[in-house]
Amino acid sequence: MSNAGQLLASGGDGGEILLWKRSLIADEKPCWRILKTFQLHVRDVLDLAWSPDSALLMSGSVDNQCMIWDVATGKVVQILNDHQHFVQGVAWDPAGEYLASISSDRTCRIYARQSAPKKSKKRKITAVESLFTCRQVLAKTEVATPTITTTTDGNVKAFKAQHLFHDENMPSFFRRLAWSPDASLLIVPSGLYKMAHDAPSFNMTYIYSRKDLSRPCIHLPAPSKPVVAVRFCPAIFALVKNVAEKDMSSGFSLPYRLVFAVATVDSLIVYDTQRNCPIVVFAGIHYAAITDIAWSADGRYVAVSSQDGYCSLLAFSKDELGTRLSCNEAPANVSSCLPETVLANAQQSLTATSAEMSLVSEPGGLVDHDQSPPDAACPRPLRYRRITLAALPASLPPNVLEQPILPISISVPSPSPLKTRKITPVALAEDSR
Repeated sequence: MSNAGQLLASGGDGGEILLWKRSLIADEKPCWRILKTFQLHVRDVLDLAWSPDSALLMSGSVDNQCMIWDVATGKVVQILNDHQHFVQGVAWDPAGEYLASISSDRTCRIYARQSAPKKSKKRKITAVESLFTCRQVLAKTEVATPTITTTTDGNVKAFKAQHLFHDENMPSFFRRLAWSPDASLLIVPSGLYKMAHDAPSFNMTYIYSRKDLSRPCIHLPAPSKPVVAVRFCPAIFALVKNVAEKDMSSGFSLPYRLVFAVATVDSLIVYDTQRNCPIVVFAGIHYAAITDIAWSADGRYVAVSSQDGYCSLLAFSKDELGTRLSCNEAPANVSSCLPETVLANAQQSLTATSAEMSLVSEPGGLVDHDQSPPDAACPRPLRYRRITLAALPASLPPNVLEQPILPISISVPSPSPLKTRKITPVALAEDSR
């Protein structure tokens, strides 16, 4: 969904991107109509990200490429083809300066906006001028305890680095990373952490500070399964008073609270930037793997999608997550990041470019979202268990910024699938009949 709330982009397994516009007709139910079709990817589109002004759209695909589209004209502005494997997640910095993409090639790439080149008499600046260039590649990190081994030919080899992320064997098609609403943090899923080369691996979520995108400043452990998606709540909250001192060492020193959700393959964990333990953990929501998360603008609802064909809607009561800051109460440097301000700015930009768009009439382009689907003959999803964690384990690392928190042990029940048994026929002798 665009920041203006009037355009919706969807990617298909044929490489096409459909741009939808909400249509309100008198005496009729609201519906969505196809506005444009973008076609250049040759394989599945796995993720999309809007620019802050909703004028550009970024897409990531199985064809190993990221593309930046001009929404008004439907043309590609730039192609980023640095990844060597599927691009499974893209994110656009709310400040408009950076792009981030993550791939199953075990790298996360940070692209920075180039300064506008000066025009020369010999060369004309074309419309497809490169807008972003790769600034940082996040791939490996040094282990806390290097391992020294001797190879078969007698040479001594020291293992000092390890991969930050899972490889292509991770059991998910998606790795959805996210920027914070104030653009100060980037959270990257599908992390993999080892204390030493021969030590066991832990699933991690990495948090990067905008001031230093070269290494993670905080490691968040996942219960047992890989992390597939991260999403920030668009609202900004006031700090909670009377919080226990043992819960305050989160590593952040923000004058406000940001809330974000981390989805593993089979659970959803909600954190904030004030405390060092989760606010709540949802487990057993779906039969199959979780694929994505989305917050409502007021921060009271979280939608979770799954490969089982269902979407779950998780609701928080009013002020359960905290007191929302209004534009007047928020600091001046973040008031422009609040949902109401972002919506107003995006709507102004959309009004300026809407005249360039034309409605495309296509078969089946009319979609009525208020029509109830027919009853499906399939089992209902499991009811979720809500577990509130009051504190972390007793043994915490001395420095949260440098060492990962020990993984929290969370037991997640899963339904037992039906097992097929192989029966081998045995021939009977004549005298045994």
